[in-house]
Amino acid sequence: MIIDGSRAADRTSALILRFYAAFNRGDVEGMLECCSDDVAHDVNQGQRETGKSAYRAYLERILRQHRIEVRDIVVMSVDDGTRAAAEFVQHGVYLDSAPGLPAAQGQHYVLPSGGFFSIHLGKIARVAHHYNLQERAAQIERR
Repeated sequence: MIIDGSRAADRTSALILRFYAAFNRGDVEGMLECCSDDVAHDVNQGQRETGKSAYRAYLERILRQHRIEVRDIVVMSVDDGTRAAAEFVQHGVYLDSAPGLPAAQGQHYVLPSGGFFSIHLGKIARVAHHYNLQERAAQIERR
């Protein structure tokens, strides 16, 4: 719960909520405004990418392939505001075919997910999202 925004943990929680609000709008620039220039992105079950340029390319690709709404979000921040985690449910629609998945035909999926963040100087310095890729593929194939 954010009391008055004066605590570091409150500011971090507000940053994470602002990041996901931009995500839900499909606002890549809004998401990137929340991030440091050298943001590290630990791709779900993949390699680390570094920098806003790499993260922008990733976000644009994901938002082209999927329309995702983050719902039921809970954000937890440490007292000093340097780390945070978010638990949420992705409600997605598969829009554009991606390697390793069947042809996109507007299939819907719902996935419990988590996000983990490091914060430096009021910006997201590291982000890692985790969800079950096999479950997403199975839901896309079934629908």
